[in-house]
Amino acid sequence: MAFDVTIGQYVEGDSILHRLDPRTKIVCILFFMIALFVVKTPPGFVLVFVGALAVLGLSEVPIRYYLKALKPLLFIIVFTGLMQVFLTPGDYIWSWRFLHISKEGLFMAFLMCTRLVLLVLITSVLTLTTTPMALTEAIETLLKPFRRIGVPAHELAMMMTIALRFIPTLMEETDKIMKAQTARGADFESGGILRRAKALLPILVPLFLSALQRAYDLALAMEARCYHGGEGRTRLRELAYTRLDYLALALGIIFLLAAIVTRLGAYYGAF
Repeated sequence: MAFDVTIGQYVEGDSILHRLDPRTKIVCILFFMIALFVVKTPPGFVLVFVGALAVLGLSEVPIRYYLKALKPLLFIIVFTGLMQVFLTPGDYIWSWRFLHISKEGLFMAFLMCTRLVLLVLITSVLTLTTTPMALTEAIETLLKPFRRIGVPAHELAMMMTIALRFIPTLMEETDKIMKAQTARGADFESGGILRRAKALLPILVPLFLSALQRAYDLALAMEARCYHGGEGRTRLRELAYTRLDYLALALGIIFLLAAIVTRLGAYYGAF
């Protein structure tokens, strides 16, 4: 059993998105998320869908990486859509016993599934086109204003980045442990829920110990390099905005305003 995950992975490239400042990418992705949850009309969804396709195209990352990002969440997306289809009341177009499908349910299923898919794709762009170090610096810089109220900006950014980097590492370690246990005769596919849960114990115990060992080695390496937090730390390369970043921010603001306009147009059109 192989684990194809893209969370925490970086794909090297020289696209427009790779050259953008990581702070610009984070802010623009936040704009896109807001726009995604603002729109509720077909024109609005066309807008966000075209915008998402444009971003994916500009990233120049192979489509298989985005498909891998969707694969782990496919069950959640399908389950959410089915719940909306069968549990949303309205103008029923099909009924069988306790199951009902309404026009409103179909629309809500389309709404939720589209939002989840686009949300995963757009957030994957950030990690696929940004190195972990650049992402750490960007998060820390954006959180700096909150240090006045006691928010540990550097520590939060460091923990988030380490967590992102650990995800593919732990997945790879899980795959190795499962293959080793399968070679010893372990069966993870057959049996009921309780039997499968018991079969996971030979995986969880060594995985937990491996994670602790990796965390200890990382802490030891950071101490050996005299790491004592963010105070007084300097960087070899400072983040700096370029004309391309200002253009991207302007397009992000225009995109968000366009999404708000479509929502307001639908709201006032209903009266």
